Amino acid sequence: MSAIEEIILRNDRRGISALKPYLPDDFCTQAAQYILDNPGPAIICTGFYIRAAGAPETDGPPGAVFVGRALESLGYSVTHVTDGYSSPVIKGPVPADRVVEFPVADERSSRQYADKLLQELKPSVLISIERGGMTRDGLYLNMRGVDFSAYNAKVDYLFAGQVPSVGIGDGGNEIGMGNLAQEIPQFDTLPDDPAVTCVDKLIIASVSNWGGYGLVTALSLLAGKNLLPSVQEEEDMIRRVVDAGAVEGVSGDKIYAVDAFPLAENGQALASLHDVLSEHGL
Repeated sequence: MSAIEEIILRNDRRGISALKPYLPDDFCTQAAQYILDNPGPAIICTGFYIRAAGAPETDGPPGAVFVGRALESLGYSVTHVTDGYSSPVIKGPVPADRVVEFPVADERSSRQYADKLLQELKPSVLISIERGGMTRDGLYLNMRGVDFSAYNAKVDYLFAGQVPSVGIGDGGNEIGMGNLAQEIPQFDTLPDDPAVTCVDKLIIASVSNWGGYGLVTALSLLAGKNLLPSVQEEEDMIRRVVDAGAVEGVSGDKIYAVDAFPLAENGQALASLHDVLSEHGL
């Protein structure tokens, strides 16, 4: 593995790294190059609802915000797409007029809304980070197999066409994991009924935010400038989304942590990615 992929797969608590042999060694760099090959308007989707807590989780929104900021610095116009359950933690870090609330609706209405949004925004690239993906039965299931479909908009339909796409996930149940839907059930710690929504380029990570930062690191190397947030900026963002209503996803508690990693431990991945850029003079 290259340094980026090794860093974002450290401290793997869900066994997601078992999928690494099925992906290119430099999957972050390939995804970054793919994005750079498709300049223009970008849509970034995120927001994973924790049903037991009645709130979205802290993994996803920070990564989405910082990926968006990196792309904006490279000349992309960015629109964030989520749903009404997760939009409160996106609005604030992102101007409200750049956030679209995809309605929680039936299949037909969701398909129609997706088509309308694509026609209006005409994205050159779609990116999903820690966004629940639909199973083969059309459901949304968390890592415990609990159905949270009633609280999750079907943004998967944005990825059903020909728009270039990148997906980032850490559990096997997110948009993009359809790329490995045959392999995921082979591993005991991953879902038996994984997401089936596919993307052109898939990034896996121990924490999806880290996968977003891995993507930004690869973009930085290709662009020749450091686009990563500082560790302090990420900590501030996590605090901000928690204060806006997000919860830590494993416990469902309203604490400053991500996927059971407290701030200090969580920040080690980002610090290591900065070291990679420093080694390259960035």
